[in-house]
Amino acid sequence: MTEPRRIEVRPDDRALFASDMHLGGHDPATAEFFLERLRLLAPGATHLFLLGDLFEAWVGDDWADAVCQRTIDALAGLSRGGCRIHVMRGNRDFLLDVPLPPSPTQAGAGFAARTGATMLPDPCVISLFGESALLAHGDALCTDDGDYQRFRALTRDPSWQRAFLDKPIDERIAIAQDLRARSELSKTAKAEYIMDVNADAVDAAMRSACVRLLIHGHTHRPARHAIVLDGAPAMRIVLPDWDAAQGRGGMLAVTAAGIEDA
Repeated sequence: MTEPRRIEVRPDDRALFASDMHLGGHDPATAEFFLERLRLLAPGATHLFLLGDLFEAWVGDDWADAVCQRTIDALAGLSRGGCRIHVMRGNRDFLLDVPLPPSPTQAGAGFAARTGATMLPDPCVISLFGESALLAHGDALCTDDGDYQRFRALTRDPSWQRAFLDKPIDERIAIAQDLRARSELSKTAKAEYIMDVNADAVDAAMRSACVRLLIHGHTHRPARHAIVLDGAPAMRIVLPDWDAAQGRGGMLAVTAAGIEDA
């Protein structure tokens, strides 16, 4: 599992950014929507950044439904064609490329090896045409949601992950389904602002990283927010979630000439 210290997007590069596809067998239409958009936009792209929740769920690298496997194959094809794939874990697929406990029944290459992707830490600073930019999934910035932050800390703990991945696949799937149901139920009792990023957390993250640009997903509230950080202009870009039935989705295409929705 490789986690680079700094990725450089150079002046003659073209980078695509996307997040929150939530792909899986439950919604083949959205998977086709995303993969078709990828086929259209990938030619000429030198970098593809997927900033979390590529999959609706991920219970270990020894599991993938048909939709997930198609996605893996598509990413592997892009990688072989010369596009650099960078994948960040989200709140749904935080077990991507996490090593499985040694077992005769749990063999095979991990997600990164199968796709040719580089796994990104969250958050991650990259060089975007000579300027530093901060990439994040975005859930860690929702600091008003204390219950979720405690759950996040638990499930990112290596001991918890090892214990979970040591369980049989069927049991892991059942646990994931139960956690998902509990998450959806808890949302009905939360105010909208609690599930959005906290402005102070955003400022602190950008200040700590010494950046003027933050790109993230997670909140499903796509927008470009012009902000003032320590007296100077800055920008926070929120990527859209994907839902074919609702016509939602899209990527950010970034070149030296500017940033555009794609």
